[in-house]
Amino acid sequence: MRNNWIVGMVIMCMININAYGQLSPVITSWLQNTTQTGTYYVNGNSTAINNNVLVNCQQVKYSDNWVYITATGMPAYPNGPFLDGNPSQAQNQNRTTKFPMAPTQNTGTLSPTTGGNIGLFINGVALFDYRDGVAWNSNTNALCGGPGNPPCPGDPMGTQNWNRDAIPAEMDGFDCSKGHPANGNYHHHQNPSAFKLDKTVVSTICNLYDADGLYVMDEAVHSPLIGYAYDGFPIYGAFGYKNANGSGGITRIKSGYQLRNITVRTHHADGTDVPDGPIVNSAYPIGYFREDYEFITHQGEEEYLDKHNGRYCITPEYPNGTYAYFATVDENLNSEYPYAVGPTFYGNKVAQVVTTINETTTTYNGSTTSLSDAEFDKMNIHVFPNPSSDFIAIQMEGITKKDLDLQLLDANGFMINQTKLNKGQSIGYFDTQTLYAGVYFVLISVDGKVKTTKVIIEK
Repeated sequence: MRNNWIVGMVIMCMININAYGQLSPVITSWLQNTTQTGTYYVNGNSTAINNNVLVNCQQVKYSDNWVYITATGMPAYPNGPFLDGNPSQAQNQNRTTKFPMAPTQNTGTLSPTTGGNIGLFINGVALFDYRDGVAWNSNTNALCGGPGNPPCPGDPMGTQNWNRDAIPAEMDGFDCSKGHPANGNYHHHQNPSAFKLDKTVVSTICNLYDADGLYVMDEAVHSPLIGYAYDGFPIYGAFGYKNANGSGGITRIKSGYQLRNITVRTHHADGTDVPDGPIVNSAYPIGYFREDYEFITHQGEEEYLDKHNGRYCITPEYPNGTYAYFATVDENLNSEYPYAVGPTFYGNKVAQVVTTINETTTTYNGSTTSLSDAEFDKMNIHVFPNPSSDFIAIQMEGITKKDLDLQLLDANGFMINQTKLNKGQSIGYFDTQTLYAGVYFVLISVDGKVKTTKVIIEK
């Protein structure tokens, strides 16, 4: 019965794409910007430095079959510092990525994810898979690949027998938004929400720098569409409908992978005998390598994902259904393998970076429609701490898709300070260290609509 429902959904989705292609989310979901530039932090300086590079996406063009996204790869949230000695800073990538309007399932030999870009977030920032380019060389019994290590045997970018997982291995080098650059290409391997917003905080870097990111996880609503994989299928945040048909309420969408119960690394999860990796110990704990995981089928539990980290389901942007990946996290909101996409693609990997567009296209300049009263009322905005002494934070749950104007007023209605919460950011601040104790008001406005929050400053 469920298979018949899925077939019906596939047909309806294809009809939806053909009938409404010009309004497809793969066209309308990208955050566009042609004025705002990015900022970054360096170690020891908690003041963000402007890098003079435009953030988010600068252009969206589409034809009947393809969508072209031009972006710098620079996020609106601050990036850096990278405290593991990474010599790179995020740099302008100035790339145009071509995505299919109607992605298709790969029914042949599956394509493994690879090093480098395997997708794009809606702010134009690159998605990488689990790997960091380091593996285990069983001939030398040492790590190979990556900075400071000798090259791996064979194809240096190819899959080795034991491939290091970037999330535990490179934790010290991620900034507050869980990203870092490789040769200037800033990217995320995982859910792009600030470390400080996880229930169990595994990195303290946000104690010194802004707790910002692409979005804030909200366990009560379906997570936003945060990007597209290189097979053209959408990527969502960590929460969705429990059942694929849109029923069952909101739940955390779970990875189908789990850590293996092993103490030695001699075989892969499928039983294949491979050259030995290091034993499981404090230097190489379980989960240090991708092959430390095994896939478990959860029959009848639709909130568990398949071996690609996705499922066919209804989402807010695809009410008739789509295959979708999810940026998986555990119960503490910490990133959970395989993090977003992989280790193989569900669909045919056809997206690519192009230097020229060799067909007639239409430019999509973004929605000019103002927020409705209902949409504005549903915006989940938190102002904290309250009372406050040193600062006031304004945090938006979900994704900020429109620039929000923020003003701080005194009790008489005089404006003390103003700033913006730009598209692709999740938090803004007012410094209140020099203000007198008393009553103040934070005004949040967009499209002529205003929310007002009373705050108390204590000294």
